[in-house]
Amino acid sequence: MTDKTLGQLVIVATPLGNLGDLSPRALQLLASADAVFCEDTRHSRTLFSANNISPSGRLFALHEHNEAEQSGEVIARIARGETVVLISDAGTPGISDPGTRVVAAVAAAGQVVTTAPGPSAVIAALSVAGIDTERFVMEGFVPRKAGERLARYEEWAKEHRTIVFYESPQRLQATLTELAQHFANRQVCVARELTKLHEELIRGSVAEVAAIVAGREILGEIVVVLAGAGAAPPVDDEVVEACLRDRLNSGDSTKDAATYAAGLYGVSQRVAYELALAIRNTL
Repeated sequence: MTDKTLGQLVIVATPLGNLGDLSPRALQLLASADAVFCEDTRHSRTLFSANNISPSGRLFALHEHNEAEQSGEVIARIARGETVVLISDAGTPGISDPGTRVVAAVAAAGQVVTTAPGPSAVIAALSVAGIDTERFVMEGFVPRKAGERLARYEEWAKEHRTIVFYESPQRLQATLTELAQHFANRQVCVARELTKLHEELIRGSVAEVAAIVAGREILGEIVVVLAGAGAAPPVDDEVVEACLRDRLNSGDSTKDAATYAAGLYGVSQRVAYELALAIRNTL
C-alpha cells in the first residue's frame, strides 16, 4: 500500500479494556498500516489476535527508553511514503505514555501527523466522575518523593480547575491519606479498571474515599479525579469589559475576544460573548 505521496503518522487510540471500543477506522488502520509502533509488542499482539489481524512483521517497539532513537526510523518510513501507526498499550498515545517525542519529531520534519481518536482514560474518568469538567488539568502521576508531593499539593491548594492524575494501586491508599490531610472536604472520584470486568467508581469527599479504600486490596489501572479549590474569586464586569475592548480594538473577532477573556478570568463563554457583542456594537 506504499505511496510516496501519502506517507503519514497516525496516532491510533486503542481500548482501555473492552475490545468493543476499538473503532472501525482504528481497526482498518491496524490491518493496513505499513508499520505499527507500539509500547509493548507482546501486548499489542494480543490486540491483533483478538481482532484476527496478522502482525506479519509490522510490529515495532517504541517505548520511553527508545522513543528518541525510534523517531528517526518513523521519519524515514514516512519519507518513503509509508503509513505508520502509533499505539500505546491502552488508550491514546502521548497521554502519560510514549508518543509525544515522536509526534514532535515528525511534525518538525514537516511530515503529516493525524489521529484516529478514541478511548482515553483521562476523558473516560472525567465523564463519569460527576465533578466539574468545564476546566481541568492533567497532572500525570503523583511524584514519588515526599518533598515533590508536598510542593504539588501546595499548587493544588490554589488550583481552581478539576485535577486529574494517575496513581498505582500500591500507592493509592497512601496518596488518598495525604490528600485527606490537605483537602479532606473536596470531592473526589477514584476510577478503577475503566471499561473492564471489575470497573469500579468510588465517589465522595477525599476523607470519605480515603476511609473506604483503607485496608482494601486495590488492583488495576487507576485514574483519580479531584475537585478544584472552588470557584475563583468573582471578577468585576469592568475588568472583563476592558479586556474585551482591548482585544476587539486589536482586531480579534467577537468569538476570539470572548474566548480569551473567558479563559483569563474564569467567566462563562456565554457571558463573555454577550459582553463582547455589546462592546462590538459600540465600536
